[in-house]
Amino acid sequence: MIPIVRTYHRLPNIIDEFLRDDNSGGRTKDYSCMCKPAVNVIEHENSFQIDVAAPGFERNQLKATIDNSILTITSVTSKNEPDKKESYLKKEYVTSSFSRSFELPANVEADKIEASHKNGILSINIPKKAKVEIPVQEIEVK
Repeated sequence: MIPIVRTYHRLPNIIDEFLRDDNSGGRTKDYSCMCKPAVNVIEHENSFQIDVAAPGFERNQLKATIDNSILTITSVTSKNEPDKKESYLKKEYVTSSFSRSFELPANVEADKIEASHKNGILSINIPKKAKVEIPVQEIEVK
């Protein structure tokens, strides 16, 4: 017989939730953080694709660079200073800078990498080098 375990949690009081002054809710001053966006890396037959979830960022706020086979994706945003007349009870919507780096394999064409931004997703297409197949041949032993 499997024991049944019940876990009771106090239902949150909406007033307590609004007035709590910590990281999980309530009056916040500046809880912006260095967040890492979610990333999908997909390998296709002729390329790799990196999709970065970057909602709230404009195309001109995103940058991709390559240095010594390291692809670095960064974003820089200016802090939106809240209007001093506003008195936030809860403020969770902030965009902060991020940086993600990926080591590129040797079989990519770094000079042909392309990036596009659509609907909050930054897509980076990294083409692979064409495979050079050496035909099997018999070598005469002398």
